[in-house]
Amino acid sequence: MADTYDFDLFTIGAGSGGVRASRVAAAHGAKLAVAEEYRVGGTCVIRGCVPKKMLVYGAHFAEDLVDAQHFGWTIGEKSFDWATLRDSVQQDVSRLEGLYGQTLGSHDVTIFNERATITGDHEITLASGKVVTARYILIATGARPFVPQFPGNEHVITSNEAFHLETLPKRILIAGGGYIANEFAGIFNEFGCKVTIANRSDTILRSYDASVRDRLLQISMVKGIAFLFHAEFEHIEKQADGTLLVTLSGQEPCEYDAVMVATGRVPNVEGLGLETIGVEVGKRGEIVVDAFSRTNVDYVYAVGDVTDRVQLTPVAIREGQAFADSVFGDREPYAVDHSCVPSAVFSHPPIAAVGMTEGEARNTLGNIKVYQSDFRPMKNVVAGRNERSLYKMIVDAGSDRIVGIHMIGPEAPEIMQAAAIAVKAGLTKADFDATVAIHPTMAEELVLFK
Repeated sequence: MADTYDFDLFTIGAGSGGVRASRVAAAHGAKLAVAEEYRVGGTCVIRGCVPKKMLVYGAHFAEDLVDAQHFGWTIGEKSFDWATLRDSVQQDVSRLEGLYGQTLGSHDVTIFNERATITGDHEITLASGKVVTARYILIATGARPFVPQFPGNEHVITSNEAFHLETLPKRILIAGGGYIANEFAGIFNEFGCKVTIANRSDTILRSYDASVRDRLLQISMVKGIAFLFHAEFEHIEKQADGTLLVTLSGQEPCEYDAVMVATGRVPNVEGLGLETIGVEVGKRGEIVVDAFSRTNVDYVYAVGDVTDRVQLTPVAIREGQAFADSVFGDREPYAVDHSCVPSAVFSHPPIAAVGMTEGEARNTLGNIKVYQSDFRPMKNVVAGRNERSLYKMIVDAGSDRIVGIHMIGPEAPEIMQAAAIAVKAGLTKADFDATVAIHPTMAEELVLFK
């Protein structure tokens, strides 16, 4: 396709969205180039959901080894070596990074392992000084952890650094109430760290259903995780022995061995040269796009976290696919439906959700029916654990359509993936009732609600 330009598409950022868009566009016959200044794979593969899930798997063994004894297994002396898990995870991250690079290479995509900046109309300049042109430019630079401003904030770590710690901290303070804070709290707690979560409000996981997030709070506290609410940083002082003296609003100063901030993520737009061609940026620094991921500059598009629409890897992938198909494919342009997106929190135990919470449904629909199942999984019964799961179904009373499902319990995300299809498809409570249960499973609770 390229004639007056060096490339049909130049993608800035080789994360999940950028890689998918580039691969698909190339398959449609476009001449492609991708610039990535860090590592191919982006946040998800390199320092996000993939290595995090590996740590979650590692953390689960802490309880599984104890529970195994109730199932007849004799467990000898056990110990945990953080360095072994950390290095194993990083080895697999490197493997995946290589596969992402191979995927681009197999589609004849030119990869520039350096920073790229928009320096003119259809023009990109690389850090090496090389200047190229492109018919279209796609920005897929993702987002990064937000670090609040306060005295001593240079001593904190974020989720980026958590994967590379030399040793595990005996005492760690995690600031934030979202999914990253609660996931790492569970991970570090299972590894034997004393974990404290400090949140500036009185609510964790505020976008999730109240019943589910309250259950996680109860379980986390039983597991030994401490919570400080209405607590914001005032200052951190690094002491002579390397410990951190942290002062939070409304709290006495307390010592920790590490402080991690998980207070949200901000789009990576600095230094991209957006102002050079007048690309519109929103209040949070996000690139403003329409339903088709197009910016106010007709040849510039953006997908993924940099647009701050739904900051989830599968959403970025769908946006990248839709962009490539719409711009370079032989089909009518189409937009990604950002409604009814399922999500999960890989806490201990995990949470999964799709659709409206009970509060949202009451405010939107008015007349609803709520079905709940509060039970102790069979494995927990045998293991002597009192930890209970909670499944919740929200139904539009007028149409019997299921508008939300919320779960906390073992394997909740795995179960939710299939359940989310039913909610997205608009199935009814009667459809679930007519489905024969698979027994004995936890998932059968979804078709046994009364």
